[in-house]
Amino acid sequence: MSDGTPSAGAQGLSGALARLSGALVDFGRTRLELASVEFAEERERTFERMLLLVTAALGFGFALLAASAFVVVWFWDTHRLVALGAITVAYALVGIVAAVRLRDRQRNAPKPFAATLAELERDRDWLRERLGK
Repeated sequence: MSDGTPSAGAQGLSGALARLSGALVDFGRTRLELASVEFAEERERTFERMLLLVTAALGFGFALLAASAFVVVWFWDTHRLVALGAITVAYALVGIVAAVRLRDRQRNAPKPFAATLAELERDRDWLRERLGK
């Protein structure tokens, strides 16, 4: 007879569902923590790159300005227009090479959050195996 207590089958099912939901929450939490760590690392790397880029740009910019002034002053009495033209062409070539390299690096850059996406893919495959789909 039924005395109002859940049967062993019902407890087993509810227990299994509770364990499954706990496991899913743990999976989600772990993946979220991984994504959070990757985001923080990427933010830190980006900040460092930007700081180095600005520092290098300022340093090279002042060096180029001084070198340009030196060349123009050196040739002021004889070939000032040729000196200015050569410096302009040199700067344009440096800019073109830098732009091409930047484009190549952007194209070949690794995808952000690749580890998180790989873990989620493995989780999906594991769940499909377990559920038999």
